[in-house]
Amino acid sequence: MFGLGIIGLAIYAFTIYDVVISNFANETDKLIWLLIVVLVPFLGTILWFLVGRTKRL
Repeated sequence: MFGLGIIGLAIYAFTIYDVVISNFANETDKLIWLLIVVLVPFLGTILWFLVGRTKRL
């Protein structure tokens, strides 16, 4: 079970990193995505990989 927690934490950290380094049309989109991922970790991560990555430039 501990290994699953480490994997989840690694995916969460990668999601935050991916949002921060992504290029968006404006900085507001980046801030909104960062807030979604940080405030709603599980759902935010899923939404980022399903919707957010396609919105990048």
